[in-house]
This record gives sequence, structure tokens and C-alpha cells, in this order.
Amino acid sequence: EKNEICLVLLTHRIMKLRKQVTVCGGAIFCVAVFSLYLMLDRVQHDPARRQNGGNFPRSQISVLQNRIEQLEQLLEENHEIISHIKDSVMELTDTGAVSPSGHLPFKSANGSWVLPFDGRPTYLFIKPQDCQLAAGGHTQADVQMLDVYSLLKFDNPDGGVWKQGFEITYEPAEWDNEPLQVFVVPHSHNDPGWIKTFDKYFTDQTQHILNNMVVKLAEDPRRKFIWSEISFFSKWWETADVQKQEAMRKLILGGQLEIVTGGWVMTDEANVHYFAMIDQLIEGHQWLEGNLGVTPSSGWAVDPFGHSATMPYLLKRANLTSMLIQRVHYSIKKHFASTRSLEFMWRQAWDTGSSTDIFCHMMPFYSYDVPHTCGPDPKICCQFDFKRLPGGRVNCPWKVPPKTVVEANVAERAQLLLDQYRKKSKLYRSKVLLVPLGDDFRYDKALEWDQQYINYQKLFDYMNSHPELHVQAQFGTLSDYFNAVYKANGVAQGSRPPDYPVLSGDFFAYADREDHYWTGYFTSRPFYKSLDRVIESHLRGAEILYSLAVANARHAGMEGRYPVSDYGLLVDARRSVALFQHHDAITGTAKENVVVDYGSKLLRSLIGLKRVIINAAHFLVMKNKEFYRFYQTEPFLETDDRRATQDSLPQRTLIELDPAGPRYLVLFNPLEQERLCAVTVLVNTVRVRVLTEDGQTVPVQLSAQWSSATQMSATFMVRLPPIGLAVFHLYDSSDTPMTLRSDTLLRLSGRGAGAARAANPLPVRSQQADDQPFYISSQCVTLGFSGSSGLLESIKRKDDPQEVKVHMQFMVYGTRPSKDKSGAYLFLPDGKAKLYSQKEPPVVRVVEGPLFSEVVTHYQHFQQSVRINNVPGVDGSSIDISTVVDIRDQTNKELAMRLVTDIQSGEVFYTDLNGFQIQPRRRHQKLPLQANFYPMPSQAYIQDSHHRLTLHTAQSLGVSSLESGQLEVIMDRRLMQDDNRGLGQGLKDNKKTVNRFRLLLESRSTGNKHGGFFAKLSSFFHSFFSQMFNVGMTDSWTTSFPSILSHMTNAALNHDVLALPVLPKRRGIPPLQTFSPLKSFLPCDVHLLNLRSIQKQTPSPYTALILHRLALDCSLEAQNLGFNCTTTQGQVRNLHAHSTNTITYFSLFLQFESKFNKALK
Repeated sequence: EKNEICLVLLTHRIMKLRKQVTVCGGAIFCVAVFSLYLMLDRVQHDPARRQNGGNFPRSQISVLQNRIEQLEQLLEENHEIISHIKDSVMELTDTGAVSPSGHLPFKSANGSWVLPFDGRPTYLFIKPQDCQLAAGGHTQADVQMLDVYSLLKFDNPDGGVWKQGFEITYEPAEWDNEPLQVFVVPHSHNDPGWIKTFDKYFTDQTQHILNNMVVKLAEDPRRKFIWSEISFFSKWWETADVQKQEAMRKLILGGQLEIVTGGWVMTDEANVHYFAMIDQLIEGHQWLEGNLGVTPSSGWAVDPFGHSATMPYLLKRANLTSMLIQRVHYSIKKHFASTRSLEFMWRQAWDTGSSTDIFCHMMPFYSYDVPHTCGPDPKICCQFDFKRLPGGRVNCPWKVPPKTVVEANVAERAQLLLDQYRKKSKLYRSKVLLVPLGDDFRYDKALEWDQQYINYQKLFDYMNSHPELHVQAQFGTLSDYFNAVYKANGVAQGSRPPDYPVLSGDFFAYADREDHYWTGYFTSRPFYKSLDRVIESHLRGAEILYSLAVANARHAGMEGRYPVSDYGLLVDARRSVALFQHHDAITGTAKENVVVDYGSKLLRSLIGLKRVIINAAHFLVMKNKEFYRFYQTEPFLETDDRRATQDSLPQRTLIELDPAGPRYLVLFNPLEQERLCAVTVLVNTVRVRVLTEDGQTVPVQLSAQWSSATQMSATFMVRLPPIGLAVFHLYDSSDTPMTLRSDTLLRLSGRGAGAARAANPLPVRSQQADDQPFYISSQCVTLGFSGSSGLLESIKRKDDPQEVKVHMQFMVYGTRPSKDKSGAYLFLPDGKAKLYSQKEPPVVRVVEGPLFSEVVTHYQHFQQSVRINNVPGVDGSSIDISTVVDIRDQTNKELAMRLVTDIQSGEVFYTDLNGFQIQPRRRHQKLPLQANFYPMPSQAYIQDSHHRLTLHTAQSLGVSSLESGQLEVIMDRRLMQDDNRGLGQGLKDNKKTVNRFRLLLESRSTGNKHGGFFAKLSSFFHSFFSQMFNVGMTDSWTTSFPSILSHMTNAALNHDVLALPVLPKRRGIPPLQTFSPLKSFLPCDVHLLNLRSIQKQTPSPYTALILHRLALDCSLEAQNLGFNCTTTQGQVRNLHAHSTNTITYFSLFLQFESKFNKALK
């Protein structure tokens, strides 16, 4: 602890002692060596060792090993801090140089730009204990899905009546001692948009289902039902009269109707970000609590196309005890059925205990419809779907219709059904059986309620009245079933029954038959996947600013003057975003008119959120709140950009500068950490000067705006407070040495090479393109580009002697010529991808300047911009990649971006699950190409013993690594036909889409690039004691984690700084000031997921602060993040000056006081 304090103080003194660097370095070295001596002395005088006379019995080996590991961690910690101090000194020395002209910024001798330094050194201090999750052990699971994939052949032999399974047999006497308990669970799966829009479905079908439910369940207390989608339920509730509401409440409280999961929708689990997963669950759970006073206990997910390990974690944290899943690869279902592992405790891969365990039931057969739920033979089960009775609209494809149950046939019918029940029960470990009874939008007619309930009740009555059958059958809810399983096994609700397996991993990719892998929807309609993430970021930012503004207004006694009615805009946006998380919305698998409906709702919400943000920012930046005035029709701020329609790209707001006076600009940093970054705004002149609030001039880089000759891009470096607002002044003034113009070069081929004309007032040079590589550089990195293609070829980091090959390619997939073709759901390529080519060579634009350099390459179907920012910290450590894709003139083509590197990654690569955790993947040659693609909501990476290359993404897309050293992302898909999964359309409504990424290259610290005393000593201890005690040092490959820099890079990509211009006022602009709400900084391994006003009243006195403690991989070399970064083992202090009177810890979805302590888990 003393070392930590001393080193931090020393860091601040370096500014004044630059000439005495050698003395400081020596002092640090002495402190470190003295610490080493004390630690060695403690080990040497360990009482346990003295007691044993220096001989280590086996029981003491682990003690010594732990001491040595602590020593190593402290050594490495000192080594890292010293390295960062050294780097800070070098930065100060470098940037403190004086240019030949006496002005900054300037170009140094090596050609890189030197910028003014803001005089604030930064440090990075991660406590060793905060690395233990990544460095520690892994889960003790009986079933690891990575191993299952390696084990299975993924063949598809004919299983008889159960085509994808096997023949099931049983002995009639098996239930003599313990009768079979059967719970038939009626349900209706209501998609909030798919073939019809959400509102059309409600009008045509859903409202009738719920209206009939109130009447038909009340007719017999033995009848049960479950309901999932709160989006539909809440809409019905709003239109229902008081009598219907009370009748529905009585059914729920009486246990006849159970609300399962309780989310706004049954969310997709592949493309969704965990922010939205949580938010839609909160929205549903808060509605249930406020209107019905109920909380769900069981999860129900029958239709998402594959299942993520994030979902069981979130349900567990919401105090659900059990869950059900359905769409799992048919080979995995068969394997689990053969080992009777269809019910298991689902545990997170990083959990070394059992705190994340949740009981999970996997349905065994092809579908959740009635023919595939009573047992293995769909021909028989279809006969017990009484909606298909002769004379109706729906019949049985197996040509044997159901029969109405009467006294004359009840015995035969009951025996036939019971045989299926018994066979299905053989796949599970208990003598309790779950039989769902429903399908999409079932029970919308009163007739079907009678057909199903009356006929089944006759069958149950017969079975239950014949003891020789040894069966007890009844209608039940999902929780009725789970509670019976727990009771039969003699365990408490949610506990692990004896001998039930523990499983770790996820269930992607999903295939329902043959080689039909549902991996196309990972990318389908990427325009809307991108729009979704933009709105999620705006929703989070609006929630935070609204909560802070209301708290400040309340503190200042001005609550009545603040537009608290903005809360309605927040609720509307929450519900629009929640609706879009539905498994036919964000997936891109709905009808074209339904997609337009989703898009229109999202755009309306985005406009509302921007209004919430500018209203809150207006109040918070007012220096004197007495001058605050709110006018609905006269906003104080403009938004950062605008979208004309739901399917158009945003247009940045133009800031028109006037020599008569300054324009004011408010910048909002939605991140919980201080941010040093480059910000770009659109201006109408090259005469730009930018000042901070206290009058400091900041460097500006001017660049041409290629879509307009009268507009310029002005980029400047800023330091912004966490979740705060900063004020800048923009002037139209004469040239200043702090404002520089980009150097722009057009690389042209053929006749156009000499024809490029100067773009006044920013000149453009042109030259003949050749095949020689060319480069752009910043203080941190040098990028190499192909002279012929204009695409990225190599990355060379300043602190790494090794140049890494990173060759960018664009590839094209076709679809099969046979009857089964790619569609919205399925990816069925016609073989390996072919290299994208066009007749004309690309036009390449190279822009260089003090704050950023970029290469923009124009092809017919895409335009790619690769940019590096010359800014210290997170913003300058990665490579910005923006690709505009337009394949609207293509037929049955899919465009992919491939990175080919010399990283020796083998067959292993890593993708994220929902932006929440990393899932290792293995490429399997035994599987078809399309089976090796996985969802990438936020990042994917490959690595070897030297480097990790991470592709961060601002939108969910499909990703794979088809060869060692490769990463490949599907950018867009245009497909002309349906893939026979019910949609009835192809993907022909493509939009011009911008896919945004950040590429981060990191080095492993085990390389010991410093080669100093501490690194060598640490390496010695590792090798010596691992040999001495035969301790394995290999990492488990079932878990992996991003570095702290990687976490920050992803957050910066997904949460842009919002630039909000102050509108000119005739009365003048009142004094404005920076708003910095945090009293103390959050630890840098804690992410502020949301600051959400709770649905109690408007405005609510309650706010939910949701924090996520990040797991870190500390084996990657730490970088200068541009802000002070410390960790605190999950402890968070009081943050906001006007934050709370009381703090209560709740479950994740705000319904139960939390059992977890104040240290974040």
C-alpha cells in the first residue's frame, strides 16, 4: 500500500522534476528493491516453514506457491507502474519540445506530429486481486459445450419416427412404484411483429386470445395457461375495462395464469447487447410489479434461434429459479437425450463455485408445436392437437387427423397418448414430465379453448381414474412443473437435484435439420442492427442526463421549472428499443413492411431521446440556474445530427460561424471515465479557432467535406469529464498556428491521375497510383497499405519491434444452385468465398494531419475509411474502420470483410456473447463452412503467444475464422428468395449501410519487452517453481477476457461523444460552465450500465444505478489510457454530490433486495 501511495505522489512530482528523471528513477528502483527484500524476508521467516525445519510437506506447497504468486504480482505491479512513469516522462519530454517556429503543433524530425500537452500525467494501477478472475481457475462443469462439439460427429442418421433421434423403449412396470406426473402446459407464442406488425397482430389475434383467456380459464379452476410477452399484455391491459383487469389479476394470483420470463419481448439471444437485454426485462418486470404485484420465477424461451449463456446469468440475477430453452442443434439434442442430460444446472464459464447456477430444461424434439411436444412420434402427437379436428383450417401433415374424445374411444386415445408421454419421460431423470400445448398465436378463438381443454380433461380424468396406468396428468403452469421436479428430488426450489449435470457454454450455432445452419440472421439487415445500437447509446445517455438533471433541479428547488414530462419520451424509447430486441426484429427476419414499422418506431424514439438529452444538457450547463428558461418551441441546443427518414443515414449538424461573435458547443461524454479524444464538427469556414471554457486554444485540423464545397470538418482534441458536459467556444477568426489544414492526396489510376483539381479553399494533390505500399503514422502506430488495392496491409506499433501483417480483403459469397438457398435465417453458401473484384482500380484518398490521418478507398460496392487518431490514450491506441456498404444492385450475394494476419491462432478464435462475456470458439473441419460462423455483437479476436488482434464492432454481425490468422465478418446480404422458415420473403430491401469498427492490436506482456530486472526475476520465479512443484502454467481455454484497454476501446466505439451546438440567441447566451457530476471517479473496471429513473411516479424520486464490474485479462501489456485508471476490488464510493438520501441494493431487475454485498460481483 505504501508503494502505491508513494508512486502516485511521485507521478505528480515528475512535472516539476523533469531534469531530475534519473534521480526519481533511482528512488523508485530503491523503493521497489526494498519492497522485494521485505517480501522475501516474510517468505523466509514464514512460521509454517520454521516449524517444519525448512522441509516443505505437500500441504505447505500450495501456501508457498500462493506467496510466490503474490510476490510475482507485486513485482509485475511495480514494474508496470515504473514503466508507465517512464512513459509519462518520455511523453512530457517529447511533447514539451519547442518547434522551430516557436508554435505547436508541429512535425518532428521523424515525420510524426507533436501536439500541445495538457499538462496532466496519467497513471494505470490495476490491483493484482482484480486480475484474479481472469487468471484464476475455471468452472467445474460436467458438460462443457466446447467438448461436446469436439465429441459429436454431427451426422444425421434416420432415427425412425423421431427422425433426428432414436427409438425409445420402456418397461411397462417402470412407474409401478413412482407414478408418472404429467403437466400439460397450454401456451400461445405471440411474436411482437413478424409476418404482421406488432399492432396488426394485436388487433387481429392477440387481444382475442387474452379476452378469451379471461372467460375460459374462469370456467374451470383446473385450467392453466402461461404468457410471456409483456409488450402485448400491457397493451391489452390499457384497453381492458376494470372488470377484465380484475378477472385477469384473479387468475394470476390464483395460479391459473403464470407470467413466464416477464420481459417486454422474448428476446433474441444472438444479436442483442446485454444493455438492451436487461432494459427490456426491467421494463417488463417493472410493469408487472406496478400493475399486478407479481414477479416471474421461471423463464420460457421457445423461439430464439440459439441460446446465449448470458441469458441464464441475467435470469438468475433477477431471482428466477428455472428456465426452459428449445432451439438447439438437433445433434446436440440427440446427444443430451441419449445421456439424459436435457435438464441441467447452467453455470457461467468463469464461475468456480455455483453462485450462477440456474436449473434449465431443454425441449427434446424439433419444434415447440403440438406434434413435437407430446412424445417422439409427431404423427401421433398431431392427433392430440384438437384445433386440427376435421373441418378446421389446420390439419395434420401425416394424414391422420385428431378425434374428438368420447366415452367410446377415451380408453384407446388415453393409452395412445400415454405411450408417447412415457417414451418422452425416458429422456429425463425424473418421473415428472412437461408437455407444452400450443403454437404461434393459438387460442385466438373461443372454439379452440373448448376443443383443447375439454378433450384433454376427458383424457386426464380417464388416466387419473385408472390406478393401473400409474400416471397423474393435469394442466399446469411452467412453475408447477419445475416445483414438482424439485419436490420429487427432495431439493429446494432452484437447487441442484442429485446427480443432475452442470453445464457450461452456449448453444450457437443452431441447425434445425440437415446442414441448414441459422447463421445468416447474424448479419441480415445490418442497417437496422446499427440503428438499434445508436439508439441504445442515446437511451443510456438520455437516462443518465435526465436522472442527473432532475436530481440537480430537485436539489436547487427548481423541479417545477424543469421539463419532467420528458420522462414520457424515455418510456416510449425504452419500449421501442425493447420491442426491437424481439427475435424476429433485431434478427432481420421480419416482413419488409414490418421492418419499416420497427424502423419508424425507432426513429421516433431517437428524435425523442435527442430532445431529452438537449433539455437536460441545457439545464446542467447553466452557470446560474436563475437564468434557466425552458421553451418547448425554442430549444437552447441543437442535436448533433438528423435523420430524414427511418432508412436514411444521419446528416451532421452544420455549425455556422460568424465573425460577429462565438458559437458555443456543448460536448457530452456518456462514458463513466474521463475521456481524451478527437471530436469532429461540421463548420462553414476554414477560419476556425476553438477555445476551452477557460480560454485555452486547442489544436484544430481542418479537412474537406467531400459532399459539399462550402462545408469543412473541424477536428480538435478535448478532455471531457466522466458522464459530464464540457463547453467550448468556436470563433470565425484569422488563421492561428493551432489550426492546421489536412494534407490530402488522391491516388488515381489512368487518365484521371492528372485531372484532380484543387478543392478551394483546401488544396488536394493527386498522383499516379502504383503497386508500392504506402504508410500513415501517428505517435502510437504506423499503418501500411497496398499500393494497388488501397486496403490495409500491416500494423506496426511504436512500442513493438515487430510489424504484424494485417491484410484486409473483401470477399463475396454466392448461394447454392439447389432448391435450398440462403435467406433471412439460413446461410447456405455455394462454396468458399471469392475475392471481390471490379474492372476499374479504386480511387484512394490519403489524408494526413496533426490530429488524425486516414486512408479512404472507393470501390463500387463499398467505401472504406481507415483512420488513426494522434491522441494519447484509448482514442489513439486503436484503428477506426468505417465501411459504407451498398449492394443493392447485386443478386444472391453476401459481402464479407476478411483480415488475413500472421498471428498463429490455429483453429481457435473468440467471440463475445451480447457484449457481456467472451466465448472461445473452435473451427471444426467436420462441420460445413456456415456452421463455423457465430454472432459478434461487440467484438471478436484471434491471438497467439505474442499478439492479440481484436475487431470491435458498433453493430452485431456474423463472424468466423476460417483459417489460422484470419477473422472474417459478413457485412451485408442480398438474397432473392425465401429460405422456407415461414417468412415468405428474401432480403431485397437493402439500405446503404455504415458498418463501424475499431481494430486493436495488443502485445502479450509475457514477451518482457523491457527486459529489465523485474521482468527477468518474475520469469525466473515462474519457471523455477513450476518445475520444482510440477505446477501447470497453461491457461484454461474455456474462458477468456478483454484487457482494460479493450474494454475502454469498445465503450468508446459504442458511445460517441455528442456535439450539441448552442443555438444563437438575440438576447445573448447566458454564462455556461462544465458539468462534472462525479465527486470521485469510478474504478476503471466498473462500467456504469445505466442510471435509470424507476417507474413509480413522474418524476420518480428513485433512480436505479446499475454497475457492471468488468473481468480483465492482465497478461496483455498495459497502455496509457489517457486518464487515471485504478481498481478497487469492486468497492464503489459515493459518487454524486446530490445523489441519494438512502441506498438500497436490489436484484438486477429491481424487484428484490439483493443478497449480494456492496462489492460488485
